[in-house]
Amino acid sequence: MTREDIVASIRAVLAEQMNNTHLDGFGPHSRLNADLYLDSVLLLDLFLHLELKHGLVISEEMVTGPDIETVDDLASLLAGARTTSDVAANASETAVPDVHAEEYPDIKVHCFVSCLCDAVKAAGLDHRLFYFSVWDADFAVSTRHELLYHTPEISHDFFRRWFHRLYGVQVTEWYDHSASKQANLEKLIGLVAARRPTESVMVMLDMFHLPERENKFNQNPFPHYLMLEATEDPEVWQVRDPDFRWEGPIARERLLNAVAQPSVAGGYIFDRQAVAPPLAADIRDFFLACFISGDNPLIRNVREIVAAHVEGRAGLDVSDLKTALRELPVIAIRKWAYEHGFAYFWRALNLPNDEFLHWCDKIEELAVGLKGLHFVILRLAQTGDHAHAADVFAALDKLDALETAIKARLETVFFNWCADQGWKPASTPECLSAAR
Repeated sequence: MTREDIVASIRAVLAEQMNNTHLDGFGPHSRLNADLYLDSVLLLDLFLHLELKHGLVISEEMVTGPDIETVDDLASLLAGARTTSDVAANASETAVPDVHAEEYPDIKVHCFVSCLCDAVKAAGLDHRLFYFSVWDADFAVSTRHELLYHTPEISHDFFRRWFHRLYGVQVTEWYDHSASKQANLEKLIGLVAARRPTESVMVMLDMFHLPERENKFNQNPFPHYLMLEATEDPEVWQVRDPDFRWEGPIARERLLNAVAQPSVAGGYIFDRQAVAPPLAADIRDFFLACFISGDNPLIRNVREIVAAHVEGRAGLDVSDLKTALRELPVIAIRKWAYEHGFAYFWRALNLPNDEFLHWCDKIEELAVGLKGLHFVILRLAQTGDHAHAADVFAALDKLDALETAIKARLETVFFNWCADQGWKPASTPECLSAAR
């Protein structure tokens, strides 16, 4: 198949199988995300249809490799005219990161945590240690074996309690779950109007109802925390969304409509004026409170969900896996938080940058490996061929071993850091139990 044939196949899949409504002006130079609004899940869907409907070979490297920018880039890869290494070479012109440098790549993988850490950064303090709470942050599994990144039962009290203990900032819930939605909207309007310069007014809204803001995510509903501020125009609010590295004005009524959706309910307020550096003993206790040794909850639960569908429990079928694991990418990106955990201890102990980069590679392997896992799960769901289940469980085994190795090294470095602080013995499991 020529590159032109492949471009035509891509268009056919988008139009006929995926009902893409952004095909005006479609061509080789169309950008997959910016022009065609394909998020990571939809891109996997496109790969799957190209493989199953058009006989094109989708390699693991293509799924887990660097981001593919345009239709022509994808067609070139599928035609064999380019390799993922070519794409990586073009995409990696940034300098090699130095964990000991003052400037370092930031990670935004959890909207609630990103809002809190925004205040810590504004105060000139290191926020990375707060990401200890993210890589295994709570999620839920429904009674229908569906993975959920948010439910009303998932509480943010753990983050609030530890943010107060570490940085001295009280995060107060202003949203009253016993009051009407209208009463909470009026309260939000009052809080935004009265906000002091150092205050942050957080609110949960449904991003699905703000298509002008973030319309490239395949989630409906899409609960998300961000912060709001008044502007000189009473009809316009300033949105500060650190998790998506975005800020800008949006009509107040549009925002209130997104907050008013029944899919969302929540809001907090805090003042960064009180931010103070954390004590070493609190950092130690925070790590111990967050760190789950000997278990990888996400991988364990995905394995259980897949097994339930493969075995047909309670009438489930493998074709339901597409829906059951629809939210896997939203949770999988939290694994990038390990990088901040390693960076915090690496800087504190002045460890060599080369080994830090080695573990960054392993963390990337885990994060993109979860993306590859999602693809083989979608292949199982789409084909209904149970023979593909073996690929899924093999991928789970590989990722489980990888995350276990990452945790083992991180735990060792934590013990070394404890010893450096003068807490001895700090290199034995007994220390871990005693500290807990």
